[in-house]
Amino acid sequence: MGENEAVVSGVAEPIIEAVGVYKTYLTGRLEVPALRGVDVTIRRGEMVAVMGPSGCGKTTLLNTLSGLDDLTAGEVRIEGRPLHSMSDRQRTRYRAERMGFVFQLFNLLPVLSASENVELPLLVAGVNMSEARRAAARVLALVGLAGEEGKRPQEMSGGQQQRVSIARALVNEPAIVWADEPTGSLDSETSADIMELLTRLNRDKDQTFVLVTHDPAVAATTDRIIRMRSGLIEGDDPTGSGVAGSDPGEEAAGGGSPS
Repeated sequence: MGENEAVVSGVAEPIIEAVGVYKTYLTGRLEVPALRGVDVTIRRGEMVAVMGPSGCGKTTLLNTLSGLDDLTAGEVRIEGRPLHSMSDRQRTRYRAERMGFVFQLFNLLPVLSASENVELPLLVAGVNMSEARRAAARVLALVGLAGEEGKRPQEMSGGQQQRVSIARALVNEPAIVWADEPTGSLDSETSADIMELLTRLNRDKDQTFVLVTHDPAVAATTDRIIRMRSGLIEGDDPTGSGVAGSDPGEEAAGGGSPS
């Protein structure tokens, strides 16, 4: 049995546990429920896709599980620690040390080189410049960008920029990588290359990946698909069970709640 099969069968310990998670946004005097009592467990080393219609709460789930957003109610535990009981400073430090983030629009600083963009999280965490530079070179090579360290984002293709973004997410050797539509702005061939890279990193490094995606082809490369609708989880299935082939209603409104 492979590592990921062992994870799916329940051998690995939970790394993310959410119980009764609610998130409500206030828009003027209007309360907009984004999450309405979500329970989810993700085990160490799993690669999990989160899918559902636009506005169903996918990104809100990622943001609350990672501590980027506060909760209205409920509890999230990461590696056994209650994330939202930490102070803002403790939570920020924990994210810097134990988490990595990949976004659809790359979020690279245009004035910095690829190496400097990747070094940034380490420098913020207090790592000295020479050590950060060595770590950046190592992880850029890992994602296939050896020799491209000095290029700025505008000198790189979309796929290369996303590889820089992935390198930045990995440079602190995180336990968990959160990815919000990591292939959403890429063509199908580049998207397949990026997913092959993420799958290899998940397998080789035993890191946990949680991906928000609308693309069934992306979801099919993961271990599990969590399906959301109107702020609730309506399905949680291993891939290969017939749930990855389509995503009905993806473009439909999902109850008006934020995505």
